[in-house]
Amino acid sequence: MLDITADLLSINNYAPLERILGQQAHILSRQPVSVNNHIHAECIEVSFSEDSWPEEHARLNLFPVADGQYCVQLLYLQYIEAGKAEIFWAEFKPGFFEQYPLATISKQAPFHFDKVTEEQFAICSQSTELLQQLRGINANEAFTESLKQTETLLHLLRRALDCIALPFTVCPVPACRFLAYDTEREKITEAQRIIEQNFDKPLTIKELSRKVAMNECYLKKGFKAMTGKTLYEYTQELRINKAKELLQNHRYSVSDVANTLGFSSISHFSTAFKKATGMKPCELLS
Repeated sequence: MLDITADLLSINNYAPLERILGQQAHILSRQPVSVNNHIHAECIEVSFSEDSWPEEHARLNLFPVADGQYCVQLLYLQYIEAGKAEIFWAEFKPGFFEQYPLATISKQAPFHFDKVTEEQFAICSQSTELLQQLRGINANEAFTESLKQTETLLHLLRRALDCIALPFTVCPVPACRFLAYDTEREKITEAQRIIEQNFDKPLTIKELSRKVAMNECYLKKGFKAMTGKTLYEYTQELRINKAKELLQNHRYSVSDVANTLGFSSISHFSTAFKKATGMKPCELLS
């Protein structure tokens, strides 16, 4: 696997694709989509490290390259399975926009800006369908295929421009979609109960997912959706609250509390405690 930071910088001269990721990722595969001289597209499959999944969403980046000349990038991030996502990236080069009267283009947001503009928006069902069409185009003739790809990408661009006119809300990832079912919400509630009973000896995400019979990725996303906190944040909050309680009793030393709550060392505990409370643990002992 290739490190995404070094690899994606060469894709274009405007903005690297890691901006849509927000976290470290690794490229698993890349597949160029042949369109035409004015539109370049690519499907990139990536994997994410533990606890670093960005939300599923899309972006439109506009780059004014000269007076009345623009380059637009569309980027879509959708999950395939736990920890694995596909990024569809399309770039509309300045030559593409030269087909249209400048006065017409400049009336459409965001083209009336003379600075780099980045718009984030949700991936609607219509956009998802268009992306599926792009993957499925397989015409017998190369020119016919190019025409179909161009037609679909034009529709995708038009849809993106419609979407950015609306307030942005993060598109629910697969883990959040199935929270419509009572049985799946109960699994998240059960995970919450298990964490509360074992916060002094935190379980790994793999152990917790097995106990509640839920996919690791879904558990993480669903837990954040229902509690507003990540699994780590929720566990850490419980541990720090308990630490404050024990320290305020003046019956335990900082070392005792760190050991009781399962911190690997006093320094680790002190760092976590100060980050959460703004105080050193020893300050509660005085």
